[in-house]
Amino acid sequence: MGTDYGRRVGFGVFASPEADSLRDLWALLPVAEHGGLEFVGVQDHPYQRRHLDTWSLMATALARTERLRFFPDVANLPLRSPAIIAKSAASLDVLSGGRFELGLGAGAFWEAVVAMGGERRGPREAADALVEAVEVIRLLWSDQRSVRFEGGHYRLAGVRPGPAPAHDIGIWLGVYGPRLLRALGRIADGWVPSSGYTEPAGLHDMHARIDAGAAEAGRDPASIRRVYNVMGAITDGASTGFLRGPAEQWVEQLTELVLEYGMDTFVFGPAENPVRQVERFAAEVVPAVREAVHRERG
Repeated sequence: MGTDYGRRVGFGVFASPEADSLRDLWALLPVAEHGGLEFVGVQDHPYQRRHLDTWSLMATALARTERLRFFPDVANLPLRSPAIIAKSAASLDVLSGGRFELGLGAGAFWEAVVAMGGERRGPREAADALVEAVEVIRLLWSDQRSVRFEGGHYRLAGVRPGPAPAHDIGIWLGVYGPRLLRALGRIADGWVPSSGYTEPAGLHDMHARIDAGAAEAGRDPASIRRVYNVMGAITDGASTGFLRGPAEQWVEQLTELVLEYGMDTFVFGPAENPVRQVERFAAEVVPAVREAVHRERG
């Protein structure tokens, strides 16, 4: 049985923060903006020597664009205090006029995290810290005069929130485990898996866990955005696999992901030639998927 939450379909691009690819990024942004894409997701691996700092890059990119909405895809919590994440996110939202969303992850690549001075966390500790971080961030975006929090990983001791974000920033979690998926349904605004880690066949069970968490909290599951980082290539030849083939294949598979597999937003990470690939995505895939979804929904 298919899953379709009926949400408006959105599209974006998965941008590389590699210092050596900066020229490609600056060429990519106007293609995405003028091509009708909405989002830019930027991965956050501070220990990766080839990567620029994701937050500095997003600030600069927001200043060079007018309509695109940016989010860390996803922010590295073990190396970033949630209080500082909250301040940075609110600041970028105010500076950009409300064009920032917050992708947040529990952490991975623990050897690299520890090498950079971060704390090694086991799966349960990392999950606990992520849930706490969401609460800390929301407190620091609140209109309360002063906030306190005492958790196993984080604490606030009478901090005054502010400035307030320019809009109601979404917190989107890049999580996969059963416990965190259920927690996402209770406390978060979106889910950000990647096709390289979760194939379509596994999405139904994950949606069910999110929806169960939403039901526990009295929330509508359709209020939760389902973002899919899709890696692949638009080609002129025959299909060589999932999201590796001609534009017609992309249209068919993304439409199916909306109507049968519950996803509503697609952030495209090109395997190569990013500027040309995003041009094709915007011109040949995005409008056709929107039209097909609209037609099928009636």
